[in-house]
Amino acid sequence: HIYEQLGAHLIEVNGVQGVHFAVWAPNAQRVSVVGNFNNWDGRRHPMRFHQAIGVWELFIPGLGETEVYKYEIKTRYHDYTVTKADPVGFASEVRPQNASVVWDINKHEWTDDKWMAERGQKHAVDKPISIYELHIGSWRRKNGWEWLTYRDLITDLIPYVKEMGFTHIEFLPISEHPFDGSWGYQVTGFFAPSSRYGTPDDFMAFVDACHQAEIGVLIDWVPAHFPTDEHGLGFFDGTHLYEHSDPRQGTQPDWGTYVFNYGRNEVAQFLTSNAIFWLDKYHIDGLRVDAVASMLYLDFSRKPGEWVANRYGGRENLEAIAFIRHFNEEVHRLYPTSLTMAEESTSFPGVTRSTEEGGLGFDYKWNMGWMHDTLQYFKNEPIYRSFHHGTMTFSLLYAFSEKFLLPFSHDEVVHLKKSMLDKMPGDMWQRFANLRLLYAYQWTHPGKKLLFMGGEFGQWREWSEERSLDWHLLDVDARHGQVQAALRQLNQLYREETALHEEDYSWEGFQWIDLHDYERSILSYARLSPRNGETILVILNFTPIVRHGYRLGVPEPGTYQELFNSDAEIFGGSNVINDPRPSTDSPWHGYKQSIELTLPPLAAVFLKRIPDEQS
Repeated sequence: HIYEQLGAHLIEVNGVQGVHFAVWAPNAQRVSVVGNFNNWDGRRHPMRFHQAIGVWELFIPGLGETEVYKYEIKTRYHDYTVTKADPVGFASEVRPQNASVVWDINKHEWTDDKWMAERGQKHAVDKPISIYELHIGSWRRKNGWEWLTYRDLITDLIPYVKEMGFTHIEFLPISEHPFDGSWGYQVTGFFAPSSRYGTPDDFMAFVDACHQAEIGVLIDWVPAHFPTDEHGLGFFDGTHLYEHSDPRQGTQPDWGTYVFNYGRNEVAQFLTSNAIFWLDKYHIDGLRVDAVASMLYLDFSRKPGEWVANRYGGRENLEAIAFIRHFNEEVHRLYPTSLTMAEESTSFPGVTRSTEEGGLGFDYKWNMGWMHDTLQYFKNEPIYRSFHHGTMTFSLLYAFSEKFLLPFSHDEVVHLKKSMLDKMPGDMWQRFANLRLLYAYQWTHPGKKLLFMGGEFGQWREWSEERSLDWHLLDVDARHGQVQAALRQLNQLYREETALHEEDYSWEGFQWIDLHDYERSILSYARLSPRNGETILVILNFTPIVRHGYRLGVPEPGTYQELFNSDAEIFGGSNVINDPRPSTDSPWHGYKQSIELTLPPLAAVFLKRIPDEQS
């Protein structure tokens, strides 16, 4: 909890109100607090140095909340003086200004006791988690250009997420960052919510309101790297304090950023404390850790000769692995009902295994392999899909090796990758049908769910942080609202039907019915609820051909009715639907009983057995 000591704190000393400043800069020759209150003159308020801990501190009487400040640092080994933002500053100026701002982060009166008490139940592994990922500055804008504030999101975003049936909101990084185009992934203010959208109090009020609406709040957290901006952490006290001094270890070539020196205890503690800070002071429900693969491997995006092997001659970053394990241990020790999620794109073993078992300790791992394979399959014209059938069955070979979350994230709708709708092949009708089919597949595949904003109504354009989503499409073309309605129904079923979420991480919750029908590009499987014995049958037709007389084996006799049909007229489909169908003594797919269906084109059908007393 270094944020309780470092940073700027409003305190009273001998009856005098003021601000106590403290900053870690062990190698500096002199550190001063500068701001408007002293005309930014570093000679006016030099700080006292505590050599044993490398911390400079000073109490300045008469200062209050909203005071703007920086630290002026005169370095010891170079004739170099620089002004730095507070690494533990709780608020910042609005970019392009970059000074820190004094703020009391303890005055919000939280009203989410009920949510916090019940959060462990909602986050249990057998509960539904459906995440709406978004970027605040481009979800929606007012007056055509102006960002929504955290307070605006209370009235605009929360009702929308609630109506759509998502269980959680996940923000791209909200920590302070200077460059809009980084989407928040190049952080300079690790302890400050971005001032673009309001004050720390405003963000706390938003999180509080989400919890009142029974919506969890997750944030992207970036301990993998940080930018080279002069006011940031880089070369902080005239030495490579937070980053490695060797550029083969201390820089990230992909992003032009510095890499944290995880082997330095103070740096690892800074990051761990930052994670705890968001869970503590802002009641955040979980952290999605960005770019974990870049942390795990010393040769990530590096050519031979551009990286340094570990002490055993290997490519694994042992210090980063130790940090990740410690971070997860501390988070789950102090906040056991919170979640940590890894964006990890390799096959590194044990990402979601406990640290006691030698794993990294995350609750969930993004299933990047499933995402890439699925999107690659759907890009194929239906006539060619039979040749790629294995792409859609491959994920079940490893689906239970980790606790996976299935993501269609912001990264898949930028940089000429096209929007979710624009990825789909075929004519206009087929594109919308394919998209509804894609989401139906995602929502019934084992694993928790995540969808980036705009995908839920089929935005045509790629996402850009510079503009709002194209909400006008809902007014000019009914098909977008119909995709939205289909996803709303999927979320409702996902939450209500225990078979769709109760057992995501073993074969007890999933059973193939037929994975071999590659010639017709049809998949069928069952989702199972071990607890109540309920079963939902899922049939996916990946071609635009209506399949009459399709026979499906069923696990038990009875009458089966459609729970969901993505081809229904209300979703913009051709309305090839099935009335309740009684099973017959016709063995099929290894079962003694079967039913005969008409499969709609490019569509998903969910079936559930009607209880005997209702049939």
